[in-house]
Amino acid sequence: MKVDQLEINISETRQQMGEAAAKAVADKIREIQDTQEFVNIIFASAPSQNEFLATLKDEPVIQWEKINAFHMDEYIGIAADAPQNFGYFLKVRLFDHVPVRSVSYLDGNATDPQQECDRYAKLLRENPIDIVCLGIGENGHLAFNDPHVAFFDDPLEVKVVELDDACRQQQVNDECFDTFAEVPQTALTLTIPTLMKAKYAFCIVPGEKKAQAIYHTVAEDIEEAYPSTILRKHPHAILFIDQASSGKLKEISSYSQA
Repeated sequence: MKVDQLEINISETRQQMGEAAAKAVADKIREIQDTQEFVNIIFASAPSQNEFLATLKDEPVIQWEKINAFHMDEYIGIAADAPQNFGYFLKVRLFDHVPVRSVSYLDGNATDPQQECDRYAKLLRENPIDIVCLGIGENGHLAFNDPHVAFFDDPLEVKVVELDDACRQQQVNDECFDTFAEVPQTALTLTIPTLMKAKYAFCIVPGEKKAQAIYHTVAEDIEEAYPSTILRKHPHAILFIDQASSGKLKEISSYSQA
């Protein structure tokens, strides 16, 4: 299935979805490694990425020593070794297991958050991104670009944002926090244009709780009220979903898995 420029890959199960995404990413990494010295990749941090990351770390075709890794968002004020810290999430699920060339983390505990945004933006300019591996939030966000701050023409590369209530509630729904009050109100995020600059985008979105977001991604006009719709303009983007997250697509009259 394809909607505008966005290719959609539907798997029966969450595990099969993660495996399909990992194989596609691994094959693209190998292809790029045949033509350039290093590959620059942005990774998302969320439970939705678990099966994908678990499979990716064991893909034999990847030369990890030729990969520079980045992550796309981080809470402000969460301890660096807290389970909810996004950098820590990636460290324990991926980077502790592979001989990656370099990992550049966003520091949510930097004394000056704006200065940290500037530092990370400079890193990204110096290392143009080849691949972004991302998810979609329940409110349609990409990274922490919730609808009220998801500017398709954002002049910034990395910025400080206030999280909306739907985004914060999702963190409770995902069992990352016990209560809504515990979820930080602010974060650092790569902006929509920064994510879209990646040459290739692989979006991994499993689960029934994401079905409405997937529906909006596919069916709504491409607009900032539904941030994930911008993926339909990316020239090389694939959306990986499972039966649960694809559940509402049948409501689209033109929907076909052909």
